[in-house]
Amino acid sequence: MRIAVAKEIRPGEARVALVPDIISKLTKAGLEVVIESGAGTASGFPDSEFTTAGALVKTGNVISDADVVASVTALTAEQMKSLKKGALTISFLSPTTSVESIEAAASAGVTALSLELVPRISRAQSMDALTSQALCAGYRASLVAAELSPRFFPLLMTAAGTVTPAQVVILGAGVAGLQAIATAKRLGAVVSAYDVRPSSADEVKSMGAKFITLELEALEGTGGYAREMTEERAAKQRELLTPYLAAADVVITTAAVPGRPAPRLITGEMVSAMKSGAVIVDLAAETGGNVEGSKPGETITTSNGVLIWGGKDVPSQLPYHASMLFSRNVVNLLLLMTKSIDGKPTGDVIPDFSDEIIDAATLTHGGARRTPEGKK
Repeated sequence: MRIAVAKEIRPGEARVALVPDIISKLTKAGLEVVIESGAGTASGFPDSEFTTAGALVKTGNVISDADVVASVTALTAEQMKSLKKGALTISFLSPTTSVESIEAAASAGVTALSLELVPRISRAQSMDALTSQALCAGYRASLVAAELSPRFFPLLMTAAGTVTPAQVVILGAGVAGLQAIATAKRLGAVVSAYDVRPSSADEVKSMGAKFITLELEALEGTGGYAREMTEERAAKQRELLTPYLAAADVVITTAAVPGRPAPRLITGEMVSAMKSGAVIVDLAAETGGNVEGSKPGETITTSNGVLIWGGKDVPSQLPYHASMLFSRNVVNLLLLMTKSIDGKPTGDVIPDFSDEIIDAATLTHGGARRTPEGKK
């Protein structure tokens, strides 16, 4: 069977779905890999590396005759319609934002898998692209904050006097938040973090940061995520967090609830209480923003001198390693569906819906849309 990767067409997307060093795993499984010429250029993987790795590099349309199409972002509705019946796609395919692509996949008889829906169970960790890309985003967030801040992050003892370390507050202690903590600590900042899940406290402390404890109800959700909060609780949380933000030099927000707009953690009033020169990095800007006034892909300065950086395509700003991690997630999911007889690969990719990972991740199959539970 033929696995194809086309150039990403979403503006600003620099990642590629497969990288050269993973190609051999697919060819050993009896699969043919075709890469559109230039697909990996923006992420640092030239055509020559794909060719050396055993992939076929072609110009023009490589997906219309493919059995499997791997991409980072969702194929467009037009691309879905161009696939042959029975083809399989693997990508980020948000059920809430890719409605046209999903409907087109269903009508075209395409089996579409959404990486956002891979369940957070131990067996699926190697396929969890949300986690791998959140790690990239968290790392990038602290670097952006350090670059924008007018202050040093570390403590410096100099002949001209002592430079005190930056005070960094991170809201949300999931994968992105924890990586932001680790990176800010490596840069020498004093870091505090808050999460609505008290169970995150030990992880925050293990990173060398202080956990901010508020006298509020815990909001533990499923799959490692926090559940949505009421407006009354959100208002109380904002009130209690305001003094911490007012004392901060840098604030990084990473909170998200899958399938819903990002929770509003910081209001304009809270921003107005922050010091001039403070920096806010909002990783949730693309899904509505944790911070009032943040805009995806823009850096704005408030009237009181606070810089607000709105994240957009953040993992794509580290395209080399983000692509490497994403590629491994895709290949592990593909190999889960690749069949063998007596230990010998047949080269066939067949989704088995009795497997809870495949069942949960598949949005369309056999000309119909499926729910994450596998029911039509």
